[in-house]
Amino acid sequence: MLTMRHIVLYLCVFAVVCVVDSGCYSFTGSSVLPHLHTVAVPLFDDQSGSAEPNLRENLTNKLVDQFNRDNSLKVADKSHADSMIEGVIIAVPDAPKDIAGGETVTLRRITVNCKVTYTDLKLKKKVFTDKPYSEWGDYAASGSLTDRQNAVSAALDKLAQDIVLDTVSGW
Repeated sequence: MLTMRHIVLYLCVFAVVCVVDSGCYSFTGSSVLPHLHTVAVPLFDDQSGSAEPNLRENLTNKLVDQFNRDNSLKVADKSHADSMIEGVIIAVPDAPKDIAGGETVTLRRITVNCKVTYTDLKLKKKVFTDKPYSEWGDYAASGSLTDRQNAVSAALDKLAQDIVLDTVSGW
């Protein structure tokens, strides 16, 4: 027969097991191949023709920052890296998003489209090739140049997150 003391003891043991076990699983989704520890991120190419200032530098820097935050792969120079991400920005359309009465544009959407190749340099094979990515940022049509730049920055942030997620996860 279970006494109150036995029930409390079982609950305490169960609680300890749950606490200890919770540290054994990570929800990051990381499934980097075990032989890959570093990634090189050379400057992206810009073939969009958009004349968006510093676009390729900003995307490359955001990607490096995102890899550093994720911490699944350490960013390294190409000569010392186990893997490499290369990309090409192919288009940067800026189009009306919301139109109010009288056909007045109130919100614009700028989209950054790119293709990315991820290479396993140790095994000398492509993990994925010319994978398309597309992300966007919105800004008020009556907004300033800073508002537009913030929308581009938001699109680049999302692109960096998407690319890193696809690189470090098998999902």
